[in-house]
Amino acid sequence: MMSSCVYIKLLFILFVIFYAESFNNDKKCAARPYFNKSVVCVCNATYCDEVTREEIACGQYIWYTSSKAGKRFEKYVSSLQYFPPSVEYQYSTLELDLNTRYQTVEGFGGAVTDAVGINWLNLTNPQLKQHFINSYFSDKGLQYSMMRVPIGGSDFSTHVYAYNEYPENDVKLSNFSLTYEDYTYKIPFIKAASAVAKTPIHIVSSTWSPPKWMKNTHKFLGISRLKEEFFQTYADYHKKFIEKYEEEGIPIWGITTTNEPLDGAAMPPKFNCLGWTVQTFGQWIKDNLGPTIKNWKPEVNILAVDDQRLAIPLWFDAVVDWNPGSLKYVDGIAVHSYMNKYIPPDILTRTQELYKNQFILTTEFCEGAMPWQQPKVDLGSWDRAVTYILNILEDLNYNLIGWIDWNLCLNSEGGPNWVQNFVDSPVIVFPERGEFVKQPMFYAMGHFSKFIPRGSIRIQVKELSNATINNVAFITPYNTVVVVLYNDKSVNRLIRLKLGIKQASVLVEADSVTTVEIPNGCG
Repeated sequence: MMSSCVYIKLLFILFVIFYAESFNNDKKCAARPYFNKSVVCVCNATYCDEVTREEIACGQYIWYTSSKAGKRFEKYVSSLQYFPPSVEYQYSTLELDLNTRYQTVEGFGGAVTDAVGINWLNLTNPQLKQHFINSYFSDKGLQYSMMRVPIGGSDFSTHVYAYNEYPENDVKLSNFSLTYEDYTYKIPFIKAASAVAKTPIHIVSSTWSPPKWMKNTHKFLGISRLKEEFFQTYADYHKKFIEKYEEEGIPIWGITTTNEPLDGAAMPPKFNCLGWTVQTFGQWIKDNLGPTIKNWKPEVNILAVDDQRLAIPLWFDAVVDWNPGSLKYVDGIAVHSYMNKYIPPDILTRTQELYKNQFILTTEFCEGAMPWQQPKVDLGSWDRAVTYILNILEDLNYNLIGWIDWNLCLNSEGGPNWVQNFVDSPVIVFPERGEFVKQPMFYAMGHFSKFIPRGSIRIQVKELSNATINNVAFITPYNTVVVVLYNDKSVNRLIRLKLGIKQASVLVEADSVTTVEIPNGCG
């Protein structure tokens, strides 16, 4: 005989299935499965999946699910119920506390490297190229609102380069100009994205290495230092980049103070880098970069570190100790998420206690970056999507204001990359087949970026039961409450979300990420 509990669950599932059929605004994933993994969604010139964020009627709520089993932004709607004043929490119950608020979100996005622009242009069909742009930036896609753009070359270029390489020792940067890569790859991409984005795209720019003549080794690679006679020149280098992009109609929201400075200081990678000592780094910010940018354009944000979390206590704290005046010019701290599982997030709490006037923003992460990660491009991998989900959840719950992915797309090898430093990407292009595919990582990003717009404020989530689930919650500018839930179990789970005197009951499927949106203050 069926128990009343099982019967209620069955009715709930049937109710959900019925309402799921009422949505017809989207184009479903054209799924291509991979054995023992998940699926990729295939886009070609005539078809590409889309998802619309639905307006919610008072008294209802909606949720979107992507799963290892192959669902991609599957939509469900139901009606809010009254939350009993006295209840036994036999299910996972989360209370959404609107009165306890934390950080305000700046946005989510990805990087536009030379490799991204090359791969995008290789999708020669105009409609296919537009599908790609729409998938990331339009209101039928992930609605990205941030980008990271290298200042000059990075490893994801076809060759090593910087601006104003000649004449050497040109203190005034009299020959500073943008390159073929800017005009052909980056700028057209940024303009295409900006044309469909409903929210202004805020761009963070980072230098991997200045021209060789500014460095003590006269090399792009290896342990190196900036020559002191070029401290002001390197500050002007950043200013001129901002000027040149503004001439193209592209404002820069922020710059970082050199990509991964610890690489060039002690453990150099095989690609372009620049190292800093703690003494000279603070001096350069205080005496050169800070005044140059802030006296000219105070609205441009300066982000320090731009390296792994561990760089903050190991290196940046010493920078501030040596030159406390440098902190006056630092708006935020940029972190990379490659080592998150090995570095405790308490470092972020400590950082915010020490630097109360500086925000923290994740500016880079990808899968396939570690030497032991093979293959570099792992089509259909749900495990790699899970890494994204857990990293973003953790960072948001530790008050980070946003999260920027690495390359927006790569080829099937994980490049191009001039030193063959191949990695994975949420989108992989196959120009020879006239298609690109969206990895599970793409949808992992979207469960945050599409539903947590700029201006959203994180709120407290209280667990009212012993059975926990990974979560984060925000109140949005739409006056809705958005909750992201990740179920790492191999069984479905019924989650109750308590908002005031109302509750939303959500069936969170096995091995899935679910975004729930609930109207606030009506119905």
